[in-house]
Amino acid sequence: MPQMPQTPEVPPRVHQTVADAPNGNWVDRLAPLATRPYLRLSRADRPIGTWLLLVPCFWGIALAALQGGYRPWDLWLALSCMAGAFLMRGAGCTWNDISDRDIDGAVARTRSRPLPSGAVSVRQALIWMVAQALLAAVILFTYNWLAVGLGIASLGLVAIYPFAKRFTWWPQVFLGLAFNWGAILAYAAHQGRVDAASIALYAAGIAWTLYYDTIYAHQDKEDDALIGVKSTARLFGAQSRGWLWGFMAATVLLLTLAVILALREAANLRALGLALLGIWAFGWHMTLQMRRLDLDDPASCLKAFRANRDAGLLVALFLAVAAWL
Repeated sequence: MPQMPQTPEVPPRVHQTVADAPNGNWVDRLAPLATRPYLRLSRADRPIGTWLLLVPCFWGIALAALQGGYRPWDLWLALSCMAGAFLMRGAGCTWNDISDRDIDGAVARTRSRPLPSGAVSVRQALIWMVAQALLAAVILFTYNWLAVGLGIASLGLVAIYPFAKRFTWWPQVFLGLAFNWGAILAYAAHQGRVDAASIALYAAGIAWTLYYDTIYAHQDKEDDALIGVKSTARLFGAQSRGWLWGFMAATVLLLTLAVILALREAANLRALGLALLGIWAFGWHMTLQMRRLDLDDPASCLKAFRANRDAGLLVALFLAVAAWL
């Protein structure tokens, strides 16, 4: 009998999930097979990073609005920041994976990512990275020229970050500089300037990133030690909890300073009180994280890291409502 034609097999690597992605995420369940390696490169299966990039943008919009109220433009600003955060986080993660493909292959948690697993080639990843960056650029050029310049300047930070762990024990600082740039950019897109309040907000975001990314780095401290990758988790070692408390306090104090600077001429006590209440709630959320955190348990570290989305959104929500008052 003539043999029936067989359906070509899909390479197993396309089906392969990523070890640290949430089980049952939408990419693994719903995305077309051909797109899955690229969406995994962009961390679309792990949206927490997009949230942590987006939240400082929301902070920047709301802090700017505290000084004169909202404008119709702010709706586009919020929506475009959402799209831009997704695209630039995707482009940044793709660049990170290109730069770290050999390191990722030596770490248990990351060796299943698309590049070290062979699901995509370096050339394919580069094309995907450029495509995402160009789409983000289209959004950026709808802003004022100060914001456009700030957006272009951020590319240097994005380019340097993957290599920071090779030359400094403080790569989390470089991540903080890059991940919180949206606070200044969104503020400038609304206000048309960069001032002391926006700089204090940016500094608060950097301190916050040092907090949550040190927790994140504790997942890989043993593998990082074997391959010589530097991090604040390895630097602080047994003293990490003390440093985390310090970063938390610095974040709360700098957020408080940013709000006071933004409202120093407005004499709006209701807005000031509500904004500070949000910062207080943020501090308590982080305190609860610390009480439940076990730095020697990777699952506990990942849970605490992800909880920072909700902590950051508390600040954004209270600032946003305060700006209406």
